[in-house]
Order: sequence, then C-alpha cells, then structure tokens
Amino acid sequence: MLFRFAPTPSGFLHIGNAVNFVLNYLLAKHLGGQILLRIDDLDTERKRSMYVDDVFRAIEFLGVSYDLGPTGPDDFERHWSQHHRMDLYEETLGELRKTGKLFACQLSRKQLLSYGNRYPSEGRQQRLSLDDPEVVWRVMVDSQQNTLAGLTDFVVRRRDGLPAYQIASLTDDVYFGITHLVRGEDLRQSTLMQRYLATVLDHKWSSFLSASAWHHPLIVGADGQKLSKSTGSTSLRSMQEQCQGPESIYRLVGHLLGLPPEASSSLTDLQRLGRFEYLI
Repeated sequence: MLFRFAPTPSGFLHIGNAVNFVLNYLLAKHLGGQILLRIDDLDTERKRSMYVDDVFRAIEFLGVSYDLGPTGPDDFERHWSQHHRMDLYEETLGELRKTGKLFACQLSRKQLLSYGNRYPSEGRQQRLSLDDPEVVWRVMVDSQQNTLAGLTDFVVRRRDGLPAYQIASLTDDVYFGITHLVRGEDLRQSTLMQRYLATVLDHKWSSFLSASAWHHPLIVGADGQKLSKSTGSTSLRSMQEQCQGPESIYRLVGHLLGLPPEASSSLTDLQRLGRFEYLI
C-alpha cells in the first residue's frame, strides 16, 4: 500500500496542507502502508526554492515521516522533480491523442466565463489542429454518467505546451503505484477527471481506477473560505516563527477522526484513539 504527500511549491504550506499530511501519515500507519513524497513542481512560474524548502520544514515540524522520495531540496531538484518525468507525461498525452478524444481550443478563460462551469459544446467545432501554436488540448467528456457527475471537456495540455495537472498527477500516481488517495474535498473533481482519463486510456491505467480515495473536509479560515498558500497566520512558517507547536493541527485532525480536543494533543494519541474504520 502506498500513500502520498503531493504539495505544490507555489506558496508556503498552510494548516489545510498540514491536516492532509497528518491524515495520510496516520492512515498509512494504521494500514501498514508507506508514503511517497511527491512535490508537484511543473508550474515553474509560481515555483520558488523557498517553497520547496518549506515542504521539508513542514514535514519536520509536524513530526510525520515518509518512506520514498527526496531527502531534501537538492536531492529533489537532482532526482525527483517532475521535470525529470516529462517524457512520461508526453507519452500519456500521445496515448490520449491516439484515442481521438482530444481537440484543440483557443477560447480564453475570459471568453468561457459566460458559460459558467460548463464547457460549451460549440467549442469542439473550432476546426483547429492539435499541432497549431498557442492552443490548449481538451479531452471530450461524452457519457451522461460523467456529465451528471459534473465533468465537462477539460484541459490536458496547456497553451504553453506543458502537460496539465490532471495528466501529470495521473501519470505519477500510476508510475509510482499509488494505492490510496487522501485528498481534500476541493480535489474531488480532479479525482473524477483523472479516473475518466484512466477509462479512456488502455488497461495499464486500471490501477488508478482501483485505488482507494477519501476526500476529507477542508479546513476553512475565519471568513469561511478555503485556505490558500500565504505568508499569513494560517501558514506553517508563521506558526514556527511564533514558536507555536503543531498541537492545534493535531486537534483539527482529531476532530475529523471523531475525537475530542483533549484526546488529540499528539500524533501518538491520534494513532491510538483515531476512528479510521469509516474512512477505509
């Protein structure tokens, strides 16, 4: 069994990321599984070395550990960056292209705003080549079942030619053999998209379809909004600078596991008392 930590180095990690790390750690320990550290760094425009470093600092701060992956920032850049696996992502896109389900799109985000969350059916009629410059690649989502689940034609290759998140994440999960996905509720749609891609591709992608997935509730800020990476009070960096420990994060995890605050003061308490049976 293999779980994963999969942060993106586009900002300092926040409390919500920490809760996800701890939940993955606890479930892996409970089931006797292992954890892979996979840092999703394809987005070079937002990636910063200090954010990569912050991932390792956060893991140490939380007291969790992992079994596979880079030992530190230098090892990550040399051996584990997603840019070392670009040929795998291109291979996935090539396989997807052979299915005939891709089409090229030039519509901008601004043009698509008026359609809400649905991609317009007429967008498939742009008569563009996948080899044209400055186009995104989208995959057609046809079945009624997928439409009812909220899926719509989505991007698999960006305008700059880079593979989209859904392609890289799916490819990595299959390549490394991930068996358990513990993700925030905000990534439920991504799981559906990636499972759709796995059904469109051939049988070697079936391992992703059989992987267990649990989408945990999100940790929100005082305004009721989902937390975003920042340097503010919700970042783990800020907590460390203020000499705070991780106990408040353990209590948040304990709440998700059905424990009262007084029984959630340490990782040991969470491992010993957590109610995992309804998650697995």
